[in-house]
Amino acid sequence: MGWVTALFRLISDSARDLLFIVVVIAFFQLVVLRQPFPNLPGILMGLLFSLFGLALFVRGLDLGLFPLGESMANAFARKGSLGWLLTFAFALGFGTTAAEPALIVIAQEASNVASQAGAIEDSDQSRASYALGLRFTVALAVGAAIVIGVWRILTGWPIHLMIAFGYILIVVVTLFAPREIIGIAYDAGGITTSTITVPLVTALGVGLASSIEGRNPISDGFGLIAFASLTPIIFVMIYGILI
Repeated sequence: MGWVTALFRLISDSARDLLFIVVVIAFFQLVVLRQPFPNLPGILMGLLFSLFGLALFVRGLDLGLFPLGESMANAFARKGSLGWLLTFAFALGFGTTAAEPALIVIAQEASNVASQAGAIEDSDQSRASYALGLRFTVALAVGAAIVIGVWRILTGWPIHLMIAFGYILIVVVTLFAPREIIGIAYDAGGITTSTITVPLVTALGVGLASSIEGRNPISDGFGLIAFASLTPIIFVMIYGILI
């Protein structure tokens, strides 16, 4: 019954990870606010689902996404085709980000707020166009970020200088961006690090660095997510300037 032991270990690890969150929420709800939990059975059921979902998700990463990303990186490195490697990196970043639920919600909320503020026309078509444009702008930014990150691994360029230049560029673009888009742009940098993009991109970086002679998986394989959080800020502010 080895699978039972493994499942119990996964659930216990997930319970340990969620324990701090549960303690914090319970403390402020019961001690600070001094209010009972609304719909306690529903909350407990949701917590149970979260526990099992987290356990299965972590196991899925170990079994599927991490090995898949590393194996594809190794295959592209053996193939020796720079064009296909960069194309795959862009498609990976663009596709996973465009389908990110958090980004869809933020884009819809931003379109509603923009229409209410008079920044865009108050119509369903205008809001849908604004939200779609924002989603694709962020997805395009992440795709470009992964390409830049992969190129950095191939060339060995120092990541700290590239990140520093990126944030200098953010400050410069912020000076020219409309005030209404700046907050959305800065939030866009955080919502791009989704639960699917992060493990696949990390596995891609580590696998690629492991396959290239002279590259260290620790020092060269990580850092792609930093670009994925930085470039959407720049792209969204430019999108705001253009529209």
